[in-house]
Amino acid sequence: MRTIDWRGDHIELIDQTRLPGELVTLRIDTVDALVDAITRLAVRGAPALGVAGALGVALAARSGDTEQAARQAETLRTARPTAVNLAWGVDRARARLGEGPDAVLAEALDILDADVRVNRAVGSRGARWLLDALGRPVNVQTHCNAGALACVEWGTALGVVRALHRDGALGHVYLNETRPLLQGARLTAWELAQAGIAHTLVVDSAGPSVVARGMVNAVIVGADRVAANRDVINKVGTYPLALAAARAGIPFVVAAPESTIDPDTPDGSAVTIEVRDPAEMLGTHTPPDTAALNLAFDVTPADLVTAIVTEDRVLTAR
Repeated sequence: MRTIDWRGDHIELIDQTRLPGELVTLRIDTVDALVDAITRLAVRGAPALGVAGALGVALAARSGDTEQAARQAETLRTARPTAVNLAWGVDRARARLGEGPDAVLAEALDILDADVRVNRAVGSRGARWLLDALGRPVNVQTHCNAGALACVEWGTALGVVRALHRDGALGHVYLNETRPLLQGARLTAWELAQAGIAHTLVVDSAGPSVVARGMVNAVIVGADRVAANRDVINKVGTYPLALAAARAGIPFVVAAPESTIDPDTPDGSAVTIEVRDPAEMLGTHTPPDTAALNLAFDVTPADLVTAIVTEDRVLTAR
């Protein structure tokens, strides 16, 4: 099933907060419900957020009140500030509000359907590039979840992994837990198990040691935004893997659609980094009144990125 889809008059999406214990879908009938699903990470991942943004504008447009729909679109656009695809999807659909609800929905459905084609192309291109660079087998370290759950289907970084597996060229996958909400342990591990791909989970701080010990020959991650200078903004914990890959002399590869490359953001310092509720980090093991900084993303400088693979091209280090 798709991570997110349009069902005649509403959005249907997998509630990722319930995985891996339960596979539950949510019916989304209003923009407010969609904003809630986005902020609590029921739907997440840059490409999926782009689709959600566009479909959310289609929901808003059904009222027939263009001004109200435009206000709702702006609320949706800012629900999560770091991932550029959310704003991109909203803006594409919002640009057609003046043409009526059917035109807005047509634009949103085009984004939905294109996401599948785009990410399969990213996966195939990334697999070919890695095989040319490394030969077989490719042993991979990844972080967070850049799989089918982060897209409509297939995935970006895990799309590359899936393509390698399909071609019999994948060795083993090591994945980080991705604290504090465990998108790696809950979501990526679930996807890899569903696909029959051999994998091993490690704590986030052990990822660089996996690289340093020569257990992998490539790091593959997705991205929430790529700046014009090719700085990469991704789930916090990505930057240490890039440093480890550079020290070990192995490729650090970013797999993302062209829509994630933001020419209006000059570099990583210009990106608003989402800071989430400290309660996600704190628990019964933490002393009362402990201060916490819950950064959701980090910036990997362009000079640490070996290649950025999109559906159209491979951007290699300058």
